[in-house]
Amino acid sequence: MARSLNEWLWQHEFWLPPGITWEDMQESEDIHYPQPHDLLLSIPFALILVVIRCAFERAIALPLSSKLGVRDKQRPKAQPNPVLETFYSTCCKNPEEGELISLAKQCDLPVRKVERWFRRRRNTDRPSLSKKFCEACWRFAFYFISFFTGLAVLYDKPWLWDHRECWTGYPQQPLQPSLFWYYLLELSFYWSLVFTLPFDVKRKDFKEQIVHHAATIFLISFSYCANYIRIGTLVMIIHDASDCFLEPTKIFNYMKWKKTCDSLFMIFSAVFLISRLVIFPYTVLYNTYYYSMEIFQPFFGYYFMNALLIILQLLHVFWSCLIIHMVYKFILQGTMEKDMRSDTEESDKDEEREKIWEKEKNGITYFRNITSNNYIQRNGSEPLNNRTHLTNGHVKER
Repeated sequence: MARSLNEWLWQHEFWLPPGITWEDMQESEDIHYPQPHDLLLSIPFALILVVIRCAFERAIALPLSSKLGVRDKQRPKAQPNPVLETFYSTCCKNPEEGELISLAKQCDLPVRKVERWFRRRRNTDRPSLSKKFCEACWRFAFYFISFFTGLAVLYDKPWLWDHRECWTGYPQQPLQPSLFWYYLLELSFYWSLVFTLPFDVKRKDFKEQIVHHAATIFLISFSYCANYIRIGTLVMIIHDASDCFLEPTKIFNYMKWKKTCDSLFMIFSAVFLISRLVIFPYTVLYNTYYYSMEIFQPFFGYYFMNALLIILQLLHVFWSCLIIHMVYKFILQGTMEKDMRSDTEESDKDEEREKIWEKEKNGITYFRNITSNNYIQRNGSEPLNNRTHLTNGHVKER
């Protein structure tokens, strides 16, 4: 059965244009074509990248975060409570009002304290600032190396400047060693992101990120097997161009370098919108959809390749809407809004509101408008030394 499935999967009608068979793709001493089994190398290379990442974050990124003043915020911890902890672990991390009331009765606690316990418990699970800094440093290092590796590999290739060259001689286009290693580097990196997905910072677009990684891995793998190497290299270098600016924007944001962060964000926005909404549709989508038909008739691989590229483009549109909204807020308010993809589940102001509520409950009031002659402007001027504030919030005349 496995043999029949393998034969069905590798039918040349699926992978190659009409009139071309696998016999036409036989290698010789001087000519090498992509072989599907080459992709298996990406798994051990991905594990190597995971090890390199752990060493990089521990030996370089973490000490660098301390030197640059990145400090983790100290949040109050939730008091141990077996009932609430069991509910948090097995049922829900953000219970509804009815569930809060039920839990409050079980624990013999006020509803507000139960709500506060869940908020603090969720905050405990939130990633630290140093963790986010280390992750951004690793991704910046990779995207920087990958982008300039792509430039070094492609700068002298004709299809980088004339996109019709992507299809000259297709599919019998020999695989050059530099293109093979460039492909292996990119595919291994995205596999490593899949392996570390459960441990990475989870943001609001977590599901979209999973779709993006899956589509990217399928796209790279399929383009390699079907010898869409030339169009695949264009896709990779276009994506790396904007990512080189995204990660340092995050880094400076964690460092609280506001002006530098805002400037880099505007540069990243311009590069992202131009590369993903202008260059990518023309250089890749139009090229694959129209120029390829000048060489061969549509077949299964043609449709499948374009479907994956369209999925990527839909994700580009989704993220572009978020970026445009942030740029719009920046132009109106003069300051960059918090990243809409942020992992922040709830505002840190909740704790401040809770403290203010507790202070008001205990009758502690702070007065700032004290006149130079020690009078308080409250319902008329009264001498400060004739009034005493009690802990219950009442005022006693001396």
